[in-house]
Amino acid sequence: MNPLDCEELADRRRPWARFSSWLECVCVVTFDLELGQAIELVYPPDVKLTEKEKSSLCYLSFPDSYSGSIGDTQFSFRMRQSVGRSRSRLADDVYNRDAAAALQSEASHFYGYVYFRQVKDVSVKRGYFQKSLVLVSRLPFVQLFYAVLHVVAADFFHQSEPSLETVCKQMDRWPFLAPGLTLTLPLMDVVLQVRIPCQNEKAGSPVRATAKESLGISSNSSSRNTGTFMNNAVPTRTLLPSVHELDLFRCFQSVLIHLQMLWELALLGEPLVIMAPSPTVSSETVLALVSSIAPLKFCCDFRPYFTIHDSEFREYTTKTQAPPNVILGVTNPFFIKTFHNWPHVLRLGETTKMLGDVPKQLKVKKVAKLKTLDPKPGVFTAYKSFLLKDKVLIKRLLKGIQRQRPSEVQSAILRRHFLELTQSFIIPLERYMASLMPLQRSVTPWKTPPQIRPFSQDEFMSVLERGGPQLTSALRGDWTGLYRKFFKSPNFDGWYRHRHREMTRKLESLHLEVICEADLLGWTLDKSEVEIVDLILKLREKLLKAGRLQLQVKDDIFNKLESLITSIGSSLPQDLHDVLNAHARTRNHSHYIRATAGQ
Repeated sequence: MNPLDCEELADRRRPWARFSSWLECVCVVTFDLELGQAIELVYPPDVKLTEKEKSSLCYLSFPDSYSGSIGDTQFSFRMRQSVGRSRSRLADDVYNRDAAAALQSEASHFYGYVYFRQVKDVSVKRGYFQKSLVLVSRLPFVQLFYAVLHVVAADFFHQSEPSLETVCKQMDRWPFLAPGLTLTLPLMDVVLQVRIPCQNEKAGSPVRATAKESLGISSNSSSRNTGTFMNNAVPTRTLLPSVHELDLFRCFQSVLIHLQMLWELALLGEPLVIMAPSPTVSSETVLALVSSIAPLKFCCDFRPYFTIHDSEFREYTTKTQAPPNVILGVTNPFFIKTFHNWPHVLRLGETTKMLGDVPKQLKVKKVAKLKTLDPKPGVFTAYKSFLLKDKVLIKRLLKGIQRQRPSEVQSAILRRHFLELTQSFIIPLERYMASLMPLQRSVTPWKTPPQIRPFSQDEFMSVLERGGPQLTSALRGDWTGLYRKFFKSPNFDGWYRHRHREMTRKLESLHLEVICEADLLGWTLDKSEVEIVDLILKLREKLLKAGRLQLQVKDDIFNKLESLITSIGSSLPQDLHDVLNAHARTRNHSHYIRATAGQ
């Protein structure tokens, strides 16, 4: 049995375990004439947010006064968790092991998904009713949580707290996160069907449910069986094609001729400010840029919606050092003065166009021309792309606009382009990284696993000419220069650390297997008690390390190793068993006391 299975089981049995695998909490933020934005409600009630987190959440949950949002608005933000908050739970670690890199749970940040309503109300002194319903989560499931807000908002703004409590209790019946499976999520009078992509999965895998895979209710379930549907109505089944993918074409329609440059800026983790007319445009554009380098994980900071009240405002706007590697989405014109020293600024305008008309494409301008009084949109940068533009793609997209091709089709074309471009860039790195792995025959039970060879940039560059991106991509340009720049970015560091951890897990798994296949009992026949005790301690450490690394090995490997420890320890006297058990308790090895006890 995997040594951490018991801990995972205990983690899943704690109160609100199912709910908290999806959401941290649900908050209601309202506007108080004396206090300004204030949290009116947090559910579940036992969730503890720090004062700093509450302050950030309040400011980020309302569009600033320059947005002029009337009616209902949806947008998202990302904020830093307070120092000292407990790290991600074991269930999060297990989920992250299997989930696609771009969809992993955050350990140090919260996402906020906002449904903001502002309507005229003469009964309110300010003349407007203003309130936000906010879903706080560690997961980047923007499309799923937008759908949840859309379903919940109507009842919430009518019934408020009773409706919210019912929804949260209903979500606590949802299945636990399971990448690769189709999950059925009952919500009020709707059933959402979603599928979370897993690692190394081909893009575009369809959402489909089977009797075995559906971890929620079956398609024939009724409200009587589940106790989750209101008004005893037959639920409407809604299939979400993706939990996270946005309408890329809508986000990029005014910068189609600059797609190559924007992809490179995201790949290299360059400091970039998105100035948008609303939090919706701001947040979606930032998330679209971050997703453009998938399946590579964006390892820099990014804030879909950022305000001057944010706790990191001074950190990101200081003039005493270079701008940090972060993408910021803002709506307040004040930021034009603040970010005039940033190397890249994308200023977006209102997207008003007639159906079939080609959106006006933004021009590249010098950052020095970014002025407060000149509201004209543009791409303000001196950056020169390493690769040439894909004119075939641009022509295809522009022709699609003229032919009134559906936005979702245009987005699919864009997503496929970005995916193939990123894969062409990553494949040579993956191939070289695989060559650093020790040969399987070098893994023996009598030695620690061999070391992974260090990554050599010069050695990698030497193999680019015969095995570079030109084999899979038609784009021409300075690929070598792009790689050299990439090596200096946080995205390379994040990718390398992730791949190195995966390879280390593979080596440890192989080492466990060869240990189980070796004749360790025969080895102990002529060994002293001290040597046998030392072997048992090393085997215990091996099991604990396997649990910490969450090695994906067959359960019988752990069972074999525990049986091996028991067999080896059978020749030891009782006083040594007591010493071993005391050592296990001291080192928190309680999982393995049974392996040597009772001999």
